[in-house]
Amino acid sequence: MTQTPLAVLERVFGYHSFRGQQEAIIQTLVSGQDALVLMPTGGGKSLCYQLPALVRDGTAVVISPLIALMQDQVDALQALGVKAGYLNSAQDRAAQQATEDALLDGSLKLLYVAPERLNQPRMMQLLTRVKLALFAIDEAHCVSQWGHDFRADYLQLGVLAEVFPQVPRIALTATADLRTREEIAERLQLTHAARFISSFDRPNIQYRIGLKQQARQQMLRFLQQEHPGDAGVIYCLSRAKVDDTAAWLQQQGIKALPYHAGLPQDMRRDHQQRFLREDGIVMVATIAFGMGIDKPDVRFVMHLDLPKSIEGYYQETGRAGRDGEPATALMLYGVEDIVKLRQMLEQSPADDTHKRRERHRLDAMLGLCEITSCRRHALLRYFGEDSPEQCGACDTCLTPPTTWDATESVRKALSCVYRTGQRFGVNHLVDVLRGGNTEKIRQFGHQNLSTYGIGSDLTANTWRSVFRQLVARGLLSVDVDGFGALHLTEDCRPLLRGETTIALREDASEPAPRRRATPVAAELDPADRPLWEALRRLRRRLADDLGVPPYVVFNDRTLQDMVALRPGTPQQMLQVTGVGETKLERFGDDFLEVIRDHEY
Repeated sequence: MTQTPLAVLERVFGYHSFRGQQEAIIQTLVSGQDALVLMPTGGGKSLCYQLPALVRDGTAVVISPLIALMQDQVDALQALGVKAGYLNSAQDRAAQQATEDALLDGSLKLLYVAPERLNQPRMMQLLTRVKLALFAIDEAHCVSQWGHDFRADYLQLGVLAEVFPQVPRIALTATADLRTREEIAERLQLTHAARFISSFDRPNIQYRIGLKQQARQQMLRFLQQEHPGDAGVIYCLSRAKVDDTAAWLQQQGIKALPYHAGLPQDMRRDHQQRFLREDGIVMVATIAFGMGIDKPDVRFVMHLDLPKSIEGYYQETGRAGRDGEPATALMLYGVEDIVKLRQMLEQSPADDTHKRRERHRLDAMLGLCEITSCRRHALLRYFGEDSPEQCGACDTCLTPPTTWDATESVRKALSCVYRTGQRFGVNHLVDVLRGGNTEKIRQFGHQNLSTYGIGSDLTANTWRSVFRQLVARGLLSVDVDGFGALHLTEDCRPLLRGETTIALREDASEPAPRRRATPVAAELDPADRPLWEALRRLRRRLADDLGVPPYVVFNDRTLQDMVALRPGTPQQMLQVTGVGETKLERFGDDFLEVIRDHEY
């Protein structure tokens, strides 16, 4: 007799209830229907196809874009007693043949493959010889040609509906605006699929956006004061900056590793494995790193450069706090980021339609940076979701910004751009306004302009803030010739004519909000700490013996539950969240012994 999804959830995964829309999604697939799922990172997407794979007959094929992460997905399933495997180019021929044999004899319940392999004729022919339970297309936003993670091989996955019309399919992603959702549905032939759109809110993440003012020192203070010893990701725009930042952090005593597509494959694989399996690693990376990362205890994501879009920003920040515990998303940006991204966009070989869409995305990202209202409300509104106008937990809610009447200063700035010939970047314009005595000013005779020295009442940082906000609002544009010259736009005319006024955000000088205490620290009684640490040491030893990340053995929430319940028998251990039958059999005796050794 086929077990119910809830029975399988308890027996295999050790959970006693579903979260959010999980049950409805699972029932949809179990009944043989298609589904399109939008669920935030950490919301439990993988269970939506893993559990139906165990209930339905046959093998579930999971299409995942990252070869390096398949091993960890399979390790986690095998630790649960699930027969799972993967096929990718990193395996030798013998390992591939063993997996194919297991697929053909029906012993595999889940098979992970990259889209590039799935699209090969030999792989498609192989799948026609086995009974298939379902297809799961993970990171489905990669099908969007206008998206931030486009993968050309995803475009061919719509053929699954034609070759395997009776096999249910599920497409899943954590990030997609309305246009991207429609593109996913059309390209994957899922226009008639049931749609499940969960809340995009991640209430455990504190969103903070600040200005670059000695960015390295800001980064170091953040790591040392708020997240000492925590695992996290620091994103940079260029490979060179990744390398330099990681090396500098190592000199400061931080366990930092670089990751970008320019590094040797073996080094990338090693750094990723260390990040997943060791405690307290800080990964400094380009956006080449992170998609599909399952590490639950990433306590922060930091951006040292402005992301290109809100979709990319949300996807990247969503890698923090997958375990539901408090986490921080901190971004530092400056006017140079805006200049650089706009230059990169305009110089790209993309057509005008694509450039126009990307300009709108960048404008939305800049808008999020410069708003004086709730960051979370703006983020959720971007994805079409209503929310309270104040979340009470982002930087603008915790420390509301102030504005100032900048009308006269803005007119000075715009006039300076005009009178210098719209040929110069921010730093030179600031020097002219403040009456500087630089070689460039003397070279071009700018000390003779009417705007020379008329802005000496403001600091250089304030003037940079003015120019940054004018670019963000579209009153100034950036030259794409590589020198970052600023130009007036039509939108600035009413200001120059005195027909309107403008208020700008006053850049904060006070320190950023401190991180809230984690529930682990807040909930643990001092008398429970020895047991908590002993359980963590045991978990580490078992994980090292198995060659898997610690969370594959048990996650932090499961250990907390053990501390709270203090089970004394195997049957009591099954009541602990995250302990199923297989993990009880494999690890139960060891953990029960530690718990008995720490009886009150």
